[in-house]
Amino acid sequence: MSHNEAVPEASRRRRVMLLFGGQSAEHDVSRATAVAVARALDPAKYDVLPVGISTDGRWLLAEEARKMLAGGRDALPAAFAVEGDLVPVPSASSRTATNDVDVVIPLLHGPYGEDGTVQGVLELAGLPYVGSGVLGSAIAMDKVAMKQMFAAAGLETARALVLRDGHGIEEFARRAEAELGLPCFVKPANMGSSVGVSKARTRDELRAAIGDALTYDEWILAEEMVRGREIEVGVLGDDPPVASLPGEVVPAADFYDYADKYEDGKAELRAPAPLTDEQTRAVQLLAVRAFEACRVEAMARVDFFLRADDVFVVNEVNTIPGFTPISMYPKLWEVSGVPYADLIDRLIELAIARSGRRAARRGRQR
Repeated sequence: MSHNEAVPEASRRRRVMLLFGGQSAEHDVSRATAVAVARALDPAKYDVLPVGISTDGRWLLAEEARKMLAGGRDALPAAFAVEGDLVPVPSASSRTATNDVDVVIPLLHGPYGEDGTVQGVLELAGLPYVGSGVLGSAIAMDKVAMKQMFAAAGLETARALVLRDGHGIEEFARRAEAELGLPCFVKPANMGSSVGVSKARTRDELRAAIGDALTYDEWILAEEMVRGREIEVGVLGDDPPVASLPGEVVPAADFYDYADKYEDGKAELRAPAPLTDEQTRAVQLLAVRAFEACRVEAMARVDFFLRADDVFVVNEVNTIPGFTPISMYPKLWEVSGVPYADLIDRLIELAIARSGRRAARRGRQR
C-alpha cells in the first residue's frame, strides 16, 4: 500500500514537488523562485520535495535543498542549487521517484518549462500540477501563436512581422523599418523575462537585434514600439477566472529588460496602479479575455500598454510569472486580498481539482 493510500487524506501533509532550474536562459531566476515558494509552504500542511532540472536536462533530487528545508524555512539560502541524486523522468509506467507526490509546482521559466513540454511529461505521469495545461502553456509561450489568438478574440495588440531563420534577414529588416518604423523591438518567439529582446533604433541595430534573437529561437518577431504606461494584471482560477487589481511597472532602463527585472532591481512596481475606476474595470475585463483567448488555466499575468488615447494594448500572457513575494503577480494578489501563502494554497487546490476532472473523462482513466 502506498503512502497516499495508507494515510487518510484529512490527517496527512500533502507532498509537493517543487520543480525548478530548467534548460532555459532563466535557470537562475527559477532557482531563486523555488526558495521563495519553499519558505511560504506551511510545513504543517506540506512536505516539500525539491527536484532540480540541470541546464543539460537532467532531473536531480536536490538533496542539499531537502536538508536545508529540514533545518527550517529561515535557514534557506537565496537560491537552491541543482545538485543531488538523479531522479528518473516521471512517466505513466515508471513512478518510482514520484509515487508519493500529490502535486507538482513547476517553477520553470521559458522553453522546456513554461512551454507545455514539462506539462506534457506531468500529464503522462498522472501528476497534478500547478498552472496552465499543455495547450495554454504552448500558446502563451509562443508570441506568434499568442498574437494570432489575441487577433481572433478582437483584442488590440501591437503590429508585428514574423521571420523564420533562413528566410531573408535583409528583406525582413527593410520591411520592419518601412512598416513598423524605428525604433522597434525584436523578440525571440519563445522566450521570457525579456531574454533576447532588443530595442532597435537604426537599421544596423535592427540587423544586430535580429541576429541576437535568432540565437534564441528559430522564429522571431519585429514589433512596433507602443508608447504608453506598462500595466499588468494577475488572473487566477479557471471557471470563471478572476482578475486582480492592476499594477504598473515604471522601468528604470530604456525598457523593462532582464537586468531591470532581476539584476538591478531599480524598476518601480506600483501595486495597485494609479488608474481610474473605469480604467481598472476595463483592463481587468481585457485581462480575462486575453487569458481565455489563449486557453490558459489557473494563473497568468497579463501585460498591457496604456496609450495616451486611453486604449489598452495587450502585450503578452505569462503562464508562469515571476513568483517571489516581491514579484508583480503575488504583489497584485496581495493588494487584492490574497496573501502569498494563501495564493499558493489556492493554486494547489486548483491543480488537484483539475486533475480530478480530467481523470474522470472517458479515455483518461488509468
